[in-house]
Amino acid sequence: MHPPLTLHRHPMCAEIIEEFQKCHIDHPIGKFFGECTELKIKLDRCFRQEKAVKRKANFEEKGFKH
Repeated sequence: MHPPLTLHRHPMCAEIIEEFQKCHIDHPIGKFFGECTELKIKLDRCFRQEKAVKRKANFEEKGFKH
């Protein structure tokens, strides 16, 4: 499961989010059979990277060493 796909909350992943949403529109039935799985994997990786960047920025902001 992924977080809500709002572009303004995930600027690092905006391009992949748009591709993923377009895939779901272009393949309304195929999405249930793995048509968009590759994009979903890319999206999950991007969210993990985005979270790591935000976490690092928060630690640095609060003065913690990482």
